[in-house]
Amino acid sequence: MTDVLQELEARREQARLGGGQKRIDAQHAKGKLTARERIEILLDEGSFEEYDMFVAHRCTEFGMDEVKFPGDGVVTAWGTVNGRMIYVYSQDFTVFGGSLSETHAKKIIKVMEMAMKNGAPIIGINDSGGARIQEGVASLGGYADVFQMNTLASGVVPQISMIMGPCAGGAVYSPAMTDFIFMVRDSSYMFVTGPDVVKTVTNEIVSAEELGGAKTHTSKSSVADDAFDNDVEALSALRRFIDFLPLNNREKPPVQPFFDAVERQDLSLDTLIPDNPNKPYDIKKLIYKIADEGDFFEIQPD
Repeated sequence: MTDVLQELEARREQARLGGGQKRIDAQHAKGKLTARERIEILLDEGSFEEYDMFVAHRCTEFGMDEVKFPGDGVVTAWGTVNGRMIYVYSQDFTVFGGSLSETHAKKIIKVMEMAMKNGAPIIGINDSGGARIQEGVASLGGYADVFQMNTLASGVVPQISMIMGPCAGGAVYSPAMTDFIFMVRDSSYMFVTGPDVVKTVTNEIVSAEELGGAKTHTSKSSVADDAFDNDVEALSALRRFIDFLPLNNREKPPVQPFFDAVERQDLSLDTLIPDNPNKPYDIKKLIYKIADEGDFFEIQPD
């Protein structure tokens, strides 16, 4: 029995390493966290319960049968954020660049189905290069199934996407269908196809930042709802944001304890709006003054 438990722990240790220490170090060198580190920051301490830790791909072509990693490039789990249940999947860039395979897609679909059945938000932490080209149509079929789940979950449970790496192709079609999208400045990108393909097809030279960076999507295209300076800041903001949302379409938004005096009066509101209707004023001042504790979460500030 001891041998079995030791073997199990050894396999768990291997799964936790993802694509190996060398690739983890490369991820850290780019200022990015690994898939598991991101989940640990997002979820309450001790609440991380993982699914399908040892799942591996089934591809045998192009020498893929000799290259297998437990988990197949995505970590799926459930846990709590501020005591409220959520489901999460986090793509692992250290394993085949986080690319989506048939089994990778099935893991995501399983956790999305569980979120819908149990009435809890689904959070996708995306760090993927798109479809795994070695699997061809099987990989693309996996994306089709994920997209279908996005449409079925729409309006049932909140769907939130965190773009935390260079995501292209199918890796951004799915987030685009979710309710909220948050990005990380200088390390995350969303584009249908990369700058090299754009140059080949249109002969136009464009940088990754101009094509699909956080600044572009938060200030021009309005695809993303906000951007943050690093992974830790983004995940901390997400923990706060979840507290504003109902868990599903049958629940009302959460009611938080407040310490703001109900009878409080703010005489400065009398002069906030100028007498001249042509003069501008800052509406955020009004929100800060009337919201409980002056606390609100702004969407698309740029």
